[in-house]
Amino acid sequence: MSDFFSGGWSVFVAAATVLGLIACVALLIIAARRRVVGTVDDNTTGHVWDEDLRELNNPLPRWWMGLFVITVLFSVAYLFLYPGLGSFGGSLKWSSTGQYEAEEAKARAALTTLYARFTAMDEKQLAADSQAMGIGERLFVNNCAACHGSDARGSKGFPNLTDGDWLWGGSMAEIQKSIAEGRVGAMPPMAEAVGGGENVRNVAHYVLSLAGSPHDSVAAQLGRSKFSACAACHGMDGKGNPALGAPNLTDKVWLHGWGEEAIASIVNGGKTNQMPAHANRLTPEQVKVLAAYVWRFSNGSTKVAANP
Repeated sequence: MSDFFSGGWSVFVAAATVLGLIACVALLIIAARRRVVGTVDDNTTGHVWDEDLRELNNPLPRWWMGLFVITVLFSVAYLFLYPGLGSFGGSLKWSSTGQYEAEEAKARAALTTLYARFTAMDEKQLAADSQAMGIGERLFVNNCAACHGSDARGSKGFPNLTDGDWLWGGSMAEIQKSIAEGRVGAMPPMAEAVGGGENVRNVAHYVLSLAGSPHDSVAAQLGRSKFSACAACHGMDGKGNPALGAPNLTDKVWLHGWGEEAIASIVNGGKTNQMPAHANRLTPEQVKVLAAYVWRFSNGSTKVAANP
């Protein structure tokens, strides 16, 4: 607790806990010794219910007192062994973080034998191994499906992994790197760079023409010269640059929407996409199996044609 507040809070919590235990013991002693002064001499308190039910003035049962004392002693022992008294960590030095890390290490050690035979396999061998792909499928569902979908076809803003279109490269090594280290793709606002105003619309139509999509040919011709501001990342031919994560603008795959309005919006406002790193969640062996599972979508028997 002292990690988040001043040291005084730790002292306050410890003092409140100790005083609470002392108060419990004091209450037990007082209740065991105190006798209610009744109005009659038959060991009752004088309280009567339903005409003949009388409250006796007997001491607390021994078994109840015993359980109460055991509870207090258990509390004292617990607070000595485990965290509970402010910043005191307990003599066992236990923590939920430490237990989680120990259990995670144990689980990873148990998986070492399972993944050992996958170590020397390449992507084609892994893609053909039913056990590896079964494990890869579970890893994908648990770690990737939330964004890319259970069928790996993605959605607006989340890449389709089945169409062979790769922002950062589709080799086994590049996929492993994407999974382990994550990716950040950033396009800055380019409105001023292309001249602003109507030039943004013209560039949007030129981009549409690169992919053979319906466009205004006059606007596209006017936007061609302005596209040079975009060529540093996308190339003069518009085919992109995997080293930068710059998309291929000629393949009719539109990650953030298709059409003049969608393209102009990105030119005006820019766009940043991020895939989180999974190296802290998956072992290198798991990353390799998962990468092979993803690689198979566009290279193996499950290959699906690119979206129109």
